[in-house]
Amino acid sequence: MIKNPIQEVTNKLQYRAIGIVKGIYKPHNIEQFNRGTLTDKEGKIIDTVILGKALSLIKKYINLENNYFWIVYPRNKNTNDLHLQVAGIWDPYKLNQVDNNNLKKDPNELLEELSLNNNYFSIRGELVYVNTQKKESVIKICSSPTSKRLKNPTFKIIVEGEISLKFLNNFVSLDVIRDGNILRMVKCEIIEKIKSERS
Repeated sequence: MIKNPIQEVTNKLQYRAIGIVKGIYKPHNIEQFNRGTLTDKEGKIIDTVILGKALSLIKKYINLENNYFWIVYPRNKNTNDLHLQVAGIWDPYKLNQVDNNNLKKDPNELLEELSLNNNYFSIRGELVYVNTQKKESVIKICSSPTSKRLKNPTFKIIVEGEISLKFLNNFVSLDVIRDGNILRMVKCEIIEKIKSERS
């Protein structure tokens, strides 16, 4: 059984911003191994940090000269300023249990069987702003209540693609593709209106 790098949603109002990007990670320097860049096959370079839980795995198993599928959390301040946080690696042969039928398959094929692609992101949260001139939408993501140690329990992701203003303050689920440093919406599902805490 191949482990899906982006798990199925377990709750219709499940917030998340997660994606999968194939590339080569290069740390800025060996002393500060967790900060560096990810270079994709087109040669696009993305500012990247490796989160603590993925760090020991990477140091132990990963050859930094090779391409890997990285499971990442996106952050951006505008549509051209993507920053990735690495949460893990999807390597179906080295780091997952694979049934023998799949041993000859290319990892890209395995991804497609899971209805995923390289550079796919799942963004789920509250639509808080739409810029109709720039055709951009801003989605607010809330971290899970269990991660109380986080200083910023909410953050915003800017996506290229317009959603109707009538859906402001609705919970939305977006399928997004990374194009260079831009997150571009390919599909949007409106889930439901988010009730204001004050009402």
